[in-house]
Amino acid sequence: MLMIQATDNIEHLIPQKHPFVMIDTLVVYSDTGIESSFTPKEGNIFLKEGIFSEPGIVENMAQTIALHTGYKYFLKGEEPPVGYIGSIKKVKIAKLPRIGETITTKASILHEFMGVTMVSVKVFDADDEEIALGEMKTVIAASDETNINKF
Repeated sequence: MLMIQATDNIEHLIPQKHPFVMIDTLVVYSDTGIESSFTPKEGNIFLKEGIFSEPGIVENMAQTIALHTGYKYFLKGEEPPVGYIGSIKKVKIAKLPRIGETITTKASILHEFMGVTMVSVKVFDADDEEIALGEMKTVIAASDETNINKF
């Protein structure tokens, strides 16, 4: 099992670009999971009155999953693919972080097949208290070339 630790050089690993990046650091990567961290800063588009909002938490979860896929492709020497959220379920958000509070997001791959990934995700505050959880299905978008070949 491949295990990689801590890098904050991540923007080339995900399709999102500033100002829509909701993760700062790849903390731990393995074939079956990933851990990222994020500290909301002044000017973040998901801050509302100094608090990182629910849509920001959900986007952080999705980008953590994208980071897993992007890093896997990076290790193969390939560009990270663009994907999208196929479904979100069982999301519970118990607490929202304030500006400057670091959160850690841990995603465990439940199933992965033909570009579709089902993931369990948990978000923790700086005190390692679980503040959010959920399940997501992400789908790698088909390239234009793939779509053309279907017709």
